[in-house]
Amino acid sequence: MTEFTPFVRKDMLEPRDPPGNQQGPIAWARENLFSGPMNTVLTLLGILAVGWLALHIIPWLMHSVWNANSLSECRAIIAQTWGPDATGACWAMVRERWHQYVFGFYPMDLYWRPTLAFLLMLVAIAPVLYQSLPRKMMWFTALYPFICYWLLWGGTLWAPIVVLAGFGLFALAFRFAAPKLGVPVSAGLGLLAAAVWWLFVQTPLSTALNGIIPLSIRDVDSDQFGGFLLSIVIGITAISASLPMGILLALGRKSDMLLVKSLSVMFIEFIRGVPLITLLFTASLLLQYFLPPGSNFDIILRVIILVTLFAAAYIAEVIRGGLAALPRGQYEAADALGLDYWQAQRLIIMPQALKISIPGIVSSFIGLFKDTTLVAFVGLMDPLKGITAVVRADINWKGIYWEPYIFAGTIFFLICFGMSRYSMWLERKLKTDHR
Repeated sequence: MTEFTPFVRKDMLEPRDPPGNQQGPIAWARENLFSGPMNTVLTLLGILAVGWLALHIIPWLMHSVWNANSLSECRAIIAQTWGPDATGACWAMVRERWHQYVFGFYPMDLYWRPTLAFLLMLVAIAPVLYQSLPRKMMWFTALYPFICYWLLWGGTLWAPIVVLAGFGLFALAFRFAAPKLGVPVSAGLGLLAAAVWWLFVQTPLSTALNGIIPLSIRDVDSDQFGGFLLSIVIGITAISASLPMGILLALGRKSDMLLVKSLSVMFIEFIRGVPLITLLFTASLLLQYFLPPGSNFDIILRVIILVTLFAAAYIAEVIRGGLAALPRGQYEAADALGLDYWQAQRLIIMPQALKISIPGIVSSFIGLFKDTTLVAFVGLMDPLKGITAVVRADINWKGIYWEPYIFAGTIFFLICFGMSRYSMWLERKLKTDHR
């Protein structure tokens, strides 16, 4: 009979590294680039395409010229430095005309006003984007649109103050009427009071106050706006105004009140069924016919209104999708807590729906900001088509093609990429599940 001697290991074995073909770049390439015949062929074709582009783009960028007064001078410098057959980018155009891309035809001695408005905008949106900042900063956020308008367009300071007083009148009417008449009726009365104030009291009162205490700065016409100043003004205003309008339209479409639901559905479907360029032509040409004779409705303001309505219809559908994704138990929980409709929407329903809808909302915002280039079709100088056409019409830069579009496209990419990165950060921050 064979005897067995038990063996118990006293020391742990040192861990060994996995084989080289199962970790590191080789394993990643095998799994992602060469996992099969089709993937291998596509990878090789992609490498060939990237290599072909690099062979043409890198020398063009390496031969860039930053100091020149014309395109012909750029080409002469490239030929003298890298040979007669060399090609290169002429970024001297950007160096000479950057102020038009940024400010359009805004007076150069007043560049401090849009610059100050932009810096104040960063302060105003900070408490909206980052919840850790003091909530008292929201007061400045509410006042910023009036400050920005006065800085950009100029004129008397009393005009935005009197307009702001109309919103104060709406708030007072809503506050005193809401306990007795309910939210919808009170909101209607507040809007009526504010509309009467803006239509019949605003202009005479601001003119009288400016005559007593003149507080004004130099006026700037809307046709002097252009470049990224115009795109940011239209884009940021439309983004800020379209989100609350989209929320109301989404709630209206899901409302049990037939009239409210019907009006919301008709508005959303009509706006979504019409191209944006059609609405811009309406703002530029047709809207003036419906105004009283002699009225002067600023073209940029008309464009902002129509772009805002267009974006609100799309955002309403995005938010409606978020509302539809919520389980019925959330509504029942709000009813069990004894909350009325508006309290339930503000505290329980809408925060969850907005969190679900963040990707769609930000996608709509990015598309809206890029669509601001369409204002070129109504005579406004956007940075991509309007300002580029002006620059290329100059005899010194006639014939330049790629550089202005690459420069404007890069700025658009940086802004839109920043919006998408913030969206992803906000999604991670608001993520409550651990899956």
